[in-house]
Amino acid sequence: MRNPVENPFAPSDHARHSIWEMLVSRDIDAFLAADWSMVADDFLEKEFIAIDGQRKANPDEWRLAFPTLAAYRHEWLRQARDFAGQSFVEDPRAAIFSATTLEDIEINGDLALARKKFDGRIRRADGQFDVLRWQTVYYCRRQESRWKICGFTGYLPNPMGVD
Repeated sequence: MRNPVENPFAPSDHARHSIWEMLVSRDIDAFLAADWSMVADDFLEKEFIAIDGQRKANPDEWRLAFPTLAAYRHEWLRQARDFAGQSFVEDPRAAIFSATTLEDIEINGDLALARKKFDGRIRRADGQFDVLRWQTVYYCRRQESRWKICGFTGYLPNPMGVD
């Protein structure tokens, strides 16, 4: 069984290793700290566009919710602060890493398509669970030898085809 905190890509596979660090490790740590500055340099602001799939299988219901990086940053911070205000009976970092899978990264020249999936849950102090079950397809671009996010189609059902 894989260690969910360990990057599945060898450092010799520099592109995939770097993309995993950006989309999994750094993203989770920044989210838990509710600190956008930890990930701000991971985005290409002028190119950025993101689609909110609203956990719907039908693309007719997807929305251009984040036409700018500023719009996404606002929502990301709102979610991070809301999460930080909750109480859990288990380690949220371990639970999020355990729920997260990013093993499929397609690279074509200076572009990459990365498929990040969540499938798990975190027990809250009130006995309920935060269910983590969605997926995001990230569009990344290598710029000046560094991979950055230029957009995504996210909050998709996991698995697809089921709302």
